[in-house]
Amino acid sequence: MSAPGFAVLDFETTGFFPLLDDRIVEVAVVHLDSAGAVEGRWDTLIEPYRDLGLDTHGITADDLVGAPTFAQIAPRLIELLDGRIVVAHNAAFHLPFLNAELVRTGYAGEPIRALCTMQLAREFLPGAGRTLQDALDAYDLELADEHRASAEASGTASLVKAYLDQNPHSPSWSSVAPSSLSPVDGDDVEWMPRRPTPGRAASFLQRITIKLPEFSGPAEQLDYLALLDRCLIDRQLTTHEASALVDLAENLGISRTTCEELHHQYFEELSAIAWADGQLSEQEVHDLVAVGQLLSIPASMVERSMEPFALAPVTPVAPMAGSFALAPGDIIVFTGELARPISMWRTRLVGRDYVVSDAVTRNTKILVAADPEAVSGKVSKALDYGVPIVAESALDGLL
Repeated sequence: MSAPGFAVLDFETTGFFPLLDDRIVEVAVVHLDSAGAVEGRWDTLIEPYRDLGLDTHGITADDLVGAPTFAQIAPRLIELLDGRIVVAHNAAFHLPFLNAELVRTGYAGEPIRALCTMQLAREFLPGAGRTLQDALDAYDLELADEHRASAEASGTASLVKAYLDQNPHSPSWSSVAPSSLSPVDGDDVEWMPRRPTPGRAASFLQRITIKLPEFSGPAEQLDYLALLDRCLIDRQLTTHEASALVDLAENLGISRTTCEELHHQYFEELSAIAWADGQLSEQEVHDLVAVGQLLSIPASMVERSMEPFALAPVTPVAPMAGSFALAPGDIIVFTGELARPISMWRTRLVGRDYVVSDAVTRNTKILVAADPEAVSGKVSKALDYGVPIVAESALDGLL
């Protein structure tokens, strides 16, 4: 592929709404060449000169002592983005923050555009979930530390490389032009990366939104659901958040009726995943009730969600003897250190008109694992999607 390199961006912010004075508190950039190889990494904390808002990012006032302002890091940031294709996961969230911060510095150039790996998942990972973790799991890639800009930028960069390996000639790569940015005046200041911090347990909603399946409707509705994910992580919906959801729906042309349908679908997915282990914990009951109230879900629907298996539970689908068979055109994925090289399997399978893919999606027919008991990212996705998992030795029999 003849294309410029990529500049992969990620931010941590004080909230969700740059037009309501939320600010960037951490920025990270990863450079990739045109084939997806890492060329450099940069990250820094940013002093927003306001309260830190959300606690999901884990940044404290003490962390920000000595941190530069956005205006101070803007000249270097523009240099890092200029001439490259900018990429972000959920670009509809990140770009308004970037462009709003640049306007505050007096930047006079055109708003920056970016490729969105969340939207690209519809092409490369049909059926995958909305989150970065979902997409990475499909390729057995790790997200080192969620809610750190450096980790999420690196995870997004890994996802770009996986997409490129899957199809380097996709028209999507040329859908956004390389950035051509005006320089920003200012002194070059030293960036201040965040110090390592102990990991924190994810809340119930943080865990289950990672598993939510992709919404297969228009891209505009996907953006709405992505914002809904973010707003409900803390099980609260402030007046500002509710107003922003209404504004986004109006700007995207989503009707009230469609929003209600999306809320119902969202709640049903939460309920089904909560029931996946066959029972509801006290915390899960509390959270389902809270989300039901926040989304104006009818009381009867909330009550029904508390009944055992009222909504179909999400359970792995095990292959049954005599009922499972492979057919030409089926998609087969491998994971782990196999006894025979994947290249050998690929030659054999493609010769019989099967499709060998690198990622687990809802369209995957079977996952062949070196150790089916080892819970890797691909195994987890296969379990979520009900994709049968078999040992390498079983594949010969199926063929």
